[in-house]
Amino acid sequence: MAEIELKPRQTVKPKVERPKLHKVILVNDDFTPREFVVRVLKAEFRMGEDLAHRVMVTAHQKGSCVVAVFTRDVAETKATRATEAGRRAGYPLLFTTEPEE
Repeated sequence: MAEIELKPRQTVKPKVERPKLHKVILVNDDFTPREFVVRVLKAEFRMGEDLAHRVMVTAHQKGSCVVAVFTRDVAETKATRATEAGRRAGYPLLFTTEPEE
């Protein structure tokens, strides 16, 4: 009877890379009422009243503020929806996204 040569199986596990994260940034303007900005932050980003107010004040004082960090698709969707909420109300409210370093 012939001898059977057995070779160990090699298991290759593909490395799954974590998705790159993107920051959603609130850009300050001098026309959108503070109360409206807080309302949008609470509605779109599910922030509490106190946190939304602090984010709005930080953007007002520094010119912009990171609101949240998400995967690219989620960040772009939330930024677009928040910006469109401002446009529908007639305000120049602007949210942008950029890759997190």
